[in-house]
Amino acid sequence: MKRRTLVAAVLTVLLTLSITAFRTEAFSDWTGVYARVDKVVLEPNSTEPERIQIWGAFAFATKDDRNTYDSAQRGYLYFSCKPGKEEICRKEWADLKAIAGTGQVVGFGARNEVRPRLRKAEEKVADPNVYPVNIGLVKMGDRHNDYAPVRELRSLPKEKN
Repeated sequence: MKRRTLVAAVLTVLLTLSITAFRTEAFSDWTGVYARVDKVVLEPNSTEPERIQIWGAFAFATKDDRNTYDSAQRGYLYFSCKPGKEEICRKEWADLKAIAGTGQVVGFGARNEVRPRLRKAEEKVADPNVYPVNIGLVKMGDRHNDYAPVRELRSLPKEKN
């Protein structure tokens, strides 16, 4: 009886150790873009916007590897709403405007969607991408500090105006 109890205890310990030894890093992340938003410009107005400029730093899902993100880059994204999705766009855009300048990192879009074009600060505002209405904005709290794209975005110095 003692031997059976000892074997069961050893197996339980080994199973527990094997489960806790796995890495806790996220894999097969479906988020298309992680962003640290510096400012938001709503066009033509903030009451009923039709387009949005999202200025900040962005880490895009890597095209060739489902588990990684490209290095963060600064610039802006320019979007318009897909017809029929204006209400949801405006809600998400209001959330983006609310977090602008706070250092909060958010994720949006999906890896399998068309990648939005990152524009440089000096580039003229024209030809918006369609905003990727998907699962909404995902706010990255403190528990995501070790996730590579979030860590990189948080480590960037604030943009000088």
